[in-house]
Amino acid sequence: MNDVSSIFKREFRAYFATPLAYVFIVIFLIVTGVFTFYVGGFFDRGQADLKPFFAYHPWLYLFLIPSLSMRLWAEERKSGSLELLMTLPVPTWAVVAGKYLAAWAFAGLALALTFPIWVTVSYLGDPDNGVIFAGYIASLLMAGAYLAIGAALSAMTKNQVVAFILTVTVCFLFTVSGLPIVLDFFQAWAPQFLLTLIAGFSFLTHFNTIIDGVIEGRDFVYFLSLIALWLFLNRIIIEAKKEAG
Repeated sequence: MNDVSSIFKREFRAYFATPLAYVFIVIFLIVTGVFTFYVGGFFDRGQADLKPFFAYHPWLYLFLIPSLSMRLWAEERKSGSLELLMTLPVPTWAVVAGKYLAAWAFAGLALALTFPIWVTVSYLGDPDNGVIFAGYIASLLMAGAYLAIGAALSAMTKNQVVAFILTVTVCFLFTVSGLPIVLDFFQAWAPQFLLTLIAGFSFLTHFNTIIDGVIEGRDFVYFLSLIALWLFLNRIIIEAKKEAG
C-alpha cells in the first residue's frame, strides 16, 4: 500500500502543478450550475431536491471525465516518462492503482465543491438529505467508472486526442445502452434475456436507481466491478507495452 500511496501523492500533486486542475474545476462548477439552475429549471420545479443537478451528470461526465483521463498514460508514453516510471521498484498494479485513485480523488474534489448547491436546496426547502447523499455517491461511482475506462484506453495510445475520442465513444455506448431508442432496435429480433442484459450494462439504469433513493447492492456492485475490470485491463495493457519495449 505504500507504493500506491507514493504514486497517488505524486500524481495528485501533479494536477495542481499546472492550470489544468483549476480550469477543470471551474468549468465543472460553472457547467453544473448552469444545467441545474437554468437548463434543469431548478426554481421552476418547486421541489426541494437535487434531481436536476444529478440528472445531467452522466452527460457532463461523458466529456469532462475523458478530458481528465486522456492524459493518464498517453502523456507518459508520449514524453517517454513511462519507461522511467516502469523502472521504479514498484509493481505495475500499484502504479495503475495510484494513478487511477489520484484522478478519481481529483474528480471527487470537483464534485465535493458543488456542496453550495446542496446548501441552497436545504435553505429553500426540506429535502431528503439521505437521497441527496446517495446521489453524490452514485455520481462519484459513475465518475470512477468513466475514469477506469478512460485510463485503460489512454494506455493504448500516445495520442491524447485519440484517447479522448475512444473514451467518449465507449462511455457513450455504456451510457445509452439502456435507453428505449437502443432497446427498441434490438427488441424486433433479440430475445428478452439479451434486452435485459443490454439494459443492465447501462450507466443510466444503475445511476438513476440510486439517485431516486432506491439503494440496492447490485447497483454498487455493478460500478465497482466495472471499475475493477477496466483497471485489470489497464494493467494488462501497460505490462504488454512494457514487455514490447
